[in-house]
Amino acid sequence: MSTLQKWDAVDHLGSEEEMALYLEACLEENDPALVAAALGDIARARGMAQLARDTGLTREGLYKALSADGNPSFATIMKVMKALGFTLHAEAS
Repeated sequence: MSTLQKWDAVDHLGSEEEMALYLEACLEENDPALVAAALGDIARARGMAQLARDTGLTREGLYKALSADGNPSFATIMKVMKALGFTLHAEAS
């Protein structure tokens, strides 16, 4: 009998371009929880300990804030995005 393995986005985020495309796709969904979870996936792919050092936040706090059930402040999102090398852009639709 074969067993199914849980799919994890982190396994598919091997390059900066893949990470940026993943985040962009999640931003297009206009779902704050999805964006926070995507940032969490990217942070795990890059290394949560380094992100904690770069943001001045705790690893535990980042895991909690960037989970699907987390509710991070906008300031936390901005710190994380800056530390990950991402910027937000406004565009008229």
